[in-house]
Amino acid sequence: MITKQCFFCSQNLKTIDYKEVDLLKRFISGQAKIIDPRHTGTCAKHQRMIASAVKRSRFMGLLPFVKR
Repeated sequence: MITKQCFFCSQNLKTIDYKEVDLLKRFISGQAKIIDPRHTGTCAKHQRMIASAVKRSRFMGLLPFVKR
């Protein structure tokens, strides 16, 4: 099994900001769902941070809840 390196661990990023929409769009599917960490390769700690940042940016209106 090939393990992917976590993007945030390899870039040495400590926090994920909800205002960085371009970064968060990498972890959202075409239907605006949060992509599974098995496909993105993120670790559990950063996946939780991604999920909360995406939810926060959706609430602020920066990212859509659904795409039609």
